[in-house]
Amino acid sequence: MWRKLQQRSFVPNGSISLSQIPNELAHDKAFTQGRDKQGRPIFVVFGRNHFQNKHGLDEFKRYVVYLLDKLCASMPPGQEKFLGIAELKGWGYSNSDVRGYISALSILQDYYPERLGKFFIVHAPYIFMKIWQIIYPFIDNKTKKKIVFVDNNK
Repeated sequence: MWRKLQQRSFVPNGSISLSQIPNELAHDKAFTQGRDKQGRPIFVVFGRNHFQNKHGLDEFKRYVVYLLDKLCASMPPGQEKFLGIAELKGWGYSNSDVRGYISALSILQDYYPERLGKFFIVHAPYIFMKIWQIIYPFIDNKTKKKIVFVDNNK
């Protein structure tokens, strides 16, 4: 996996240091939060805190690799998967970053295959659903089955 990532310009050294992702870290857009009942590490993403990076897509890609590495490192022995939650309350047009979202999904699918256990999307506004229609065709079928939209009324 790292050999593949090293070939990418956004991970030239095979790992990501905090100094390589300062703009992404400044937005407090994601954090880890304990484990689910199956022992999978949980990460939460706040969509309202994500904005297209003025410094280019590579820093966002490095941020995604950093988060996924952090999740994988926190897995207990025998656990191979994690659970994600995207909280989209307050998400608006200024948060839409189709290229960024597709890049994050590509990194997840190509370099961390089968690590995603489930991914819950909560409080998805109407405009997000329109963006989702653009992103959806780029997601492989195995990953699609792991994504669940939580009804806002529940």
